Amino acid sequence: MQVNPDMENNQLYQSVIEGYRNLIKERYQYDLLIKQYDVPKTFTEDKFNKLEHYFLNYIYPSIDKRKELDDAFESLDGHIKNPKYLLSVLVDSFGILFKYGTSLPKILRTGIKALHSFRNASQFEEELVQEAVRSGLKTPLDTADIRALVGGLSRPKVNKFIDESLALFETLHDRRLVTQVIDIVDNIIIKMKKKSHIYPREELRGLELGREIIVIGNRLFDQLEPREQQLLFELVVRIERDALDDMFNQASRKPHSPGL
Repeated sequence: MQVNPDMENNQLYQSVIEGYRNLIKERYQYDLLIKQYDVPKTFTEDKFNKLEHYFLNYIYPSIDKRKELDDAFESLDGHIKNPKYLLSVLVDSFGILFKYGTSLPKILRTGIKALHSFRNASQFEEELVQEAVRSGLKTPLDTADIRALVGGLSRPKVNKFIDESLALFETLHDRRLVTQVIDIVDNIIIKMKKKSHIYPREELRGLELGREIIVIGNRLFDQLEPREQQLLFELVVRIERDALDDMFNQASRKPHSPGL
């Protein structure tokens, strides 16, 4: 029986997504983290479970939730590159314009950059799928396959992905800024709902989901003391960069046998 290439690539895509999600689960296992890092005693297993849950539900979601997020954020791609459109929604919002003044465009750009974390993750996974096709890998893929795929990408490209993905945590870490971002996005959503005949439903849904990602992340940081917030940010950066270094080092030490 001949295999449909589109079906085969779709299975590969799903396998890459689940494989990378499994890497995240491995990466944030509490028992391993407290052995590898100087984790404060106040960082309980429950707090790390919530962090892992945040990654797996909002940055690297399952296939079921992925389509909704993909469709919603695709409608925002153009505005991520050109935020003037979203600013124009607030043109007659004198309260918000007076409140933030000339800082408004900068705050909005920061918020949009944070929202792009999910799109960065999706693009990264697509790169892994392309690498899997080039390597001749077949489903199902295990975490060793995913590590080999990441190690097969160019280091600058993966570094760029890590930097852009951490933009969300940089925003969440800035407690004043994240409050401002939520306030501005709330006002844009209200304006869009009032003029639903002008603004497409997909764009509104994209902003609503983006707001949810920031709000849930904000709650995660709200549970911590200011010093803990700084430590959590630094720890996430270290964990992500160390995981990247480990995958590249493994790839350089031994060749991976595709499909085995």
